[in-house]
Amino acid sequence: MDFYDIKNAIILGFFLSFMIGPVFFMLIQTSILKGARAAIMFNVGVILGDIAFIVIAYYGSRHLLERIKDDPRLFFIGGLILVIYGLITYFDKSNKKEEENTPLIEIPVNSNYVKLFFKGFLLNFINIGVLGFWLGLIVVIGPTLKMNANHIFWYFTTIIISYFITDLGKILLAKKLKKKLTTNVIYKIKKSMGIMLIIFGIGLILKGFIPPEKLNLDNLIEQVE
Repeated sequence: MDFYDIKNAIILGFFLSFMIGPVFFMLIQTSILKGARAAIMFNVGVILGDIAFIVIAYYGSRHLLERIKDDPRLFFIGGLILVIYGLITYFDKSNKKEEENTPLIEIPVNSNYVKLFFKGFLLNFINIGVLGFWLGLIVVIGPTLKMNANHIFWYFTTIIISYFITDLGKILLAKKLKKKLTTNVIYKIKKSMGIMLIIFGIGLILKGFIPPEKLNLDNLIEQVE
């Protein structure tokens, strides 16, 4: 895996850490109410849930990944999954309230570290949308890494590490973040994230149907000349 892939994995992990959802809020609230250690234990459970989904998505889609390697048009499937996930994120109005600048409500969190660990794991694992997202990402990333199991492993390991380090930053800055995260701000962030996923998904769909040579910048310049 080259530097370009590592850089992309780090950036992706960073942005994934800011995907708005129940895990995001619970992590901040746990840090404020119970302290950094409790929040880290909760986050470890969340990360383990993501790892479980990545493993399920990878082994559940290996046959599809092999086919994509031989037929790039099947990028359509991964792109479509991301577009659907983006649309759901964009149109989700669960955080759009009448009082748009109402601060987040504090939810009591159990301080037992073991319970916090399992709460983080279950809160993430029961969200089937997370599985769909990782599935779409694996369908996209696998063929670009030439189906090299070692490269795929390190790519997603880098994402998880970047994700976790960013979460540590959120834990340390939890109080400041909580003051800034009004429902109106959250709503705008969710819409932005949804748009980004839709654009990325559409790009992948086009990549599957447009011949690679036509996407090459040098070829495009030659055609214009």
